[in-house]
Amino acid sequence: MKTYLECIPCFFNQAIEAARNAGASAKKQKLIVDRIAQVLPSFPFSATPPEMGRIIYSIVSDITEIKDIYAEVKHKSNERALSVYPIARKKVISSSDRLLTALELAVSGNVIDYGIKNKLDVDAELKKILKKEKTKIKSEKKGLFQYKKFRQALKGSRTILYCVDNAGEIVFDKLLMEEIRLYYPDIRIICAVKAKPIINDALLSDALYCQMDRVSEIISSGSEAPGTVLKQCSKEFRRVFRKADMIISKGQGNFETLSKVRGPIFYLFMAKCPVVAKHVRGDMGDYILIDNPTAIKL
Repeated sequence: MKTYLECIPCFFNQAIEAARNAGASAKKQKLIVDRIAQVLPSFPFSATPPEMGRIIYSIVSDITEIKDIYAEVKHKSNERALSVYPIARKKVISSSDRLLTALELAVSGNVIDYGIKNKLDVDAELKKILKKEKTKIKSEKKGLFQYKKFRQALKGSRTILYCVDNAGEIVFDKLLMEEIRLYYPDIRIICAVKAKPIINDALLSDALYCQMDRVSEIISSGSEAPGTVLKQCSKEFRRVFRKADMIISKGQGNFETLSKVRGPIFYLFMAKCPVVAKHVRGDMGDYILIDNPTAIKL
């Protein structure tokens, strides 16, 4: 997905919020904004928003001298999500379609995103997720939630590469992985995390803390952007990517960076940004599960 004009104000807002979260003074915040303003003229609109995100957060980290700006936030998100995991698990077990419920919870968890929501109450968001009695999946009518295709793809897969998104959210990804393994116990699941701190994206330490290693193998994508920019990923990750029978691309950042990539990819996320919602011909808040954006009927 390319970058749109509407993305530019968001770039600055994210930078300012990250700087404030890092405790930067007003002087340093101004310096960060000025530095980004210098970079923007040479940033091509053909590039994806997460590629600019990598530049933005690198500038914030350089000026604030803090490598992992959202470290505390990520830890809190992991702890809170793990505390409600037993309730979410019961919700899946008691449902008439366990896999569908696990998918819905995984998408609901995608709301834990400090790149989109600058001020986020994790506890409040988790309560909303668990209180939902009726399905939020209304986008199937638009062809934006392709559950039947997803299940069919699972049947023929031996290896799944699951590119996760944010800390805390990964607890609900773990729940989905557990259900996949319940239906297809011989499937090999490989979970890909980010290489270095970027916003609240999950790292190896987050995945291990949430015990993702109990349901999957864990690798680093090598990406330092809030998405999966293949040209910036490690050779090992690209090898796994090419050989996977099925790829689950979780979150908006991964959708933005992989949406033009051909392959056995299912994009799983919540449309939280008007630009992305418009791009997939959906609405804000839609639950998205699509295997090829170009196949969406206009």
